[in-house]
Order: sequence, then C-alpha cells, then structure tokens
Amino acid sequence: MAVARRRDGAWQAEAPRPVGDTAALLPSLLAAGDPVALGLDLPLGVPRDWAASRPESGFREFLSGLGATPDFFTVSATLDTVGPARPFYPARGVKGMTRAAHAAALGLGSAQSLSRWCDRATALRPAGAPVFWTLGANQSGKAAIAAWRDWLVPALAEGAPIALWPFDGPLHALLAPGRAVLAEVYPAEALRQLGLVMRGSKRAEAPRRALAEPLAAAMARLGVTPSPALAAMMRDGFGADAAGEDRLDCVLGLLAMIAVLDGRQPDHVPDDPWIRRWEGWVLGQAEMPR
Repeated sequence: MAVARRRDGAWQAEAPRPVGDTAALLPSLLAAGDPVALGLDLPLGVPRDWAASRPESGFREFLSGLGATPDFFTVSATLDTVGPARPFYPARGVKGMTRAAHAAALGLGSAQSLSRWCDRATALRPAGAPVFWTLGANQSGKAAIAAWRDWLVPALAEGAPIALWPFDGPLHALLAPGRAVLAEVYPAEALRQLGLVMRGSKRAEAPRRALAEPLAAAMARLGVTPSPALAAMMRDGFGADAAGEDRLDCVLGLLAMIAVLDGRQPDHVPDDPWIRRWEGWVLGQAEMPR
C-alpha cells in the first residue's frame, strides 16, 4: 500500500508498505478524521450478463449480502460445481479448460460475457482478466475473493464509513471527513494515463529501474514529492524480489488517484446504468472498449 497526504497544497508520497491487518486498515487511515480516497487494484463490480439474474439492486447491496453465502467464494476445481452461486473458477490448471466453457457453466452466452466493459481492451491498453477467473499471471479473481470476503464484506456488515465509487456517486461528491471512498484502479491503465512506457516486463527489475526517471518526472508534473525512502526505492527498481512489481503497481495506482482528485484526469463514468449499478469502472479511464 502506498499513501500520499496533501499538505499546504502539495502531495507528500510515502514508500509502499504491506497492508498488514486488514481489520485495522480503515481505522488507521481514518484516524486523523480527514477524507480518504483509496484506490484498489482489484475488481469492484461484476459483469452485467451475470448480474442480470441477481435480485439485488446493484453491486453494493450484492456485496453486503455475501456474508450470508460463504460458499460463493469457494473456487471450483471442475465445471461441475460452477454456477451463479459459485462463480469462481478454476482452482488449478486443467487440460482443455476454456473461458467459453466457464461462461457456459454460468449460463452466459460467450466468453466475452465474463468481462465487464472496463475489463475489455481499449485503444491504449490490453484487456484485463474477467472477475471470476482465478488462473494465470493477470487474473484478478483471487484478489477479488481476498478483498471482498476478508475485508469489504465484514466492513460493510459492521457499518464502516465506506463509499464505493462509482456506485454511490461521483468521486469528489463522496469525499467527506471520516469517510473512505473506494475506487478501482488498474496499473496498466494508470501507466498510460501518466504517459509512461515500460521497456520490458514489470516483473523484471531492470525495466522498473529504467522507469525511475520518467516516473519521477510524472510525479513532479502532478505536484507529488516522494519521501527519501520512496525516491530510493524508485531508483532501485522497487527491489529485486518478486514483490517489486506490486510496489510499482501501488505507486502507479496512487498517482492515478491523485490525478483524478486534482482534476488532471477526468472523474469519468459512462452513462450506462449497468456500469453505474453493477459493473463499476476504472478510475480515470476515458477510453471506451474497442
């Protein structure tokens, strides 16, 4: 998690650190009583074709009710146990498995129906993975399970002061003292919003190290001053370990959030009721899917 605070009209950004105890996350962020905007690199929303059969009015009501259906989060090993009440798949790689078969098991017409609009490719970036798919390097299903089951569902049940963008309204309208506004961010989208180009894979240290100077320039354009620890981490390529990519993604998401908060990137949400009620959107994304 990377944190920035605005002081005297300028942003001070800290080095990424582990989240730690998720139950303590919101209380610690809200302790000062300031408005909090929290970008999450995980799905906030579900695909419209799957949501069409749900009885709830939208994603927030759906999420709030998941505490009563814990089996929803069990990842199916085979298609025999996949269904609307247990949509996550697969638990492991199986020869011949396809997203089309996954979609069919969920009663959907095609593999594309597994994806939300914001998951689909745009002219600026490739497609993200479907919400309920849990296999592969770019899958987001496991992140959704962990965050929804272990953090968001309990927090909503306890009445935590949370607003979900865009379901509850525009970002700036939701900001209020003592409230956390949660919005989905996507590092691949943030990279392009910031005008940055990776010369290689984010998983490799050398391309991350080569990004240090352009990333520092992007921060300067946004009026963000990195702490000494963050500046050193950037020069070091965010570390040589496997978590280096995660640290970079934290910072990209943080800068994407700041760009929207300061009006440098639009708080844009398509005028589509399915997006506004069920699917959600990626913060700062202005390009529509191809």
